[in-house]
Amino acid sequence: MENRVLVLDALPDWVMAKLMDAGCSVFVKAGLAETEHPALLKEINPRILIVRSTKVSRAMIEAASDLSLIIRSGAGYNTIDVAAASERSIYVSNCPGKNAIAVAELAMGLILALDRRIPDNVNDLRQGHWNKKEYSKAKGLYGRTLAVIGTGNIGKEVIQRAKAFGLRVVAYSRSLTPEAAEALGAVYAASIIDAVKGADVVSLHLALAPELKGVINAEVFGAMKEGALFINTSRAELVDEAALLKAITEKKLKVATDVYPQEPEQSGPFQTPLAAFPQVYGTHHIGASTEQAQNAVAEETVRIVKEYLQNGQVPNCVNVMEKTPARYLLSVRHKDKVGVLANILRVIRDNNINVQRMENIIFAGAQGACANIQIEKPLSQEQLAALTGSGDDIYEAIITELKD
Repeated sequence: MENRVLVLDALPDWVMAKLMDAGCSVFVKAGLAETEHPALLKEINPRILIVRSTKVSRAMIEAASDLSLIIRSGAGYNTIDVAAASERSIYVSNCPGKNAIAVAELAMGLILALDRRIPDNVNDLRQGHWNKKEYSKAKGLYGRTLAVIGTGNIGKEVIQRAKAFGLRVVAYSRSLTPEAAEALGAVYAASIIDAVKGADVVSLHLALAPELKGVINAEVFGAMKEGALFINTSRAELVDEAALLKAITEKKLKVATDVYPQEPEQSGPFQTPLAAFPQVYGTHHIGASTEQAQNAVAEETVRIVKEYLQNGQVPNCVNVMEKTPARYLLSVRHKDKVGVLANILRVIRDNNINVQRMENIIFAGAQGACANIQIEKPLSQEQLAALTGSGDDIYEAIITELKD
């Protein structure tokens, strides 16, 4: 099969060269309208699709019969219809952690910008206006409290930098434990509300999941201090925008955000209600957009392609079940010979049993092997006896009930 790779967003030229060196036929079609994508997928019929900001819809996935891997050349993958990909047995992979430093740097920059009102300083100076008295009112960061919501790769990098500024850090994440928080040099918070109470600065670093949409809501903003700084370099969908707009007015929150609902795909006119507030600073979803970060993400994208083509492995795969519905494990020790596995699977099929997961381990010398097959219901003792008694190629077959 020809290894056709379709790239729908701009990547460094050296990425294409490395993909071609790996035996790929590369098609770069960046800047097309969403409506053009399904027809393009059908025409090129790639084995691998690489995207950065382009949304991958069900229609696109269903248009390419050979498509087997979608790579998000970045961390988040909420722009990909993962459910549609899973239904068609298509791997979805991403490049987590490669842009963590870049996003953390922007978060710290926005914190400093809010505290010292740097954009307003610059704007007044450009307008020919000197106002040292007004801009000498910053509180400063040293000794103040920062709440970090989400302690994944980015959150950890923010904590490290915040400590260097002398900030006291309170951290919350669904998986965070008191011991892990202590190891990070942060105070553990059992909930988002607990984290933001008393915080001078709140920085959001949660990954977007369906159950987390609008998780930063009126209750959270109500628990924050009046005049606190709120930073979002994560995802706009995590925040209840109406509650945020209300908190800006009623609690005098100062806000810096890099993300917005319904961001445009291309440069041009863009309206957001946040822009109406002078105490809100906005950047243009540039958190991961440093040369260092983009090169690291591009390198990871190439690595994923090579691993998949050379070894059949997909690093960072996000849509493979960690735990299958299988309830039983069939372990078969057998000779490593042609037809043995086929006979085992035939017996399973003839008994109308579905295989959920399997691996065949080959022992040193390539004479013996062990097949571990997860199945939805067990073979009976008679069926096992028939399997082992079918010849001298199978040494042992046993059934074990899988535990939760």
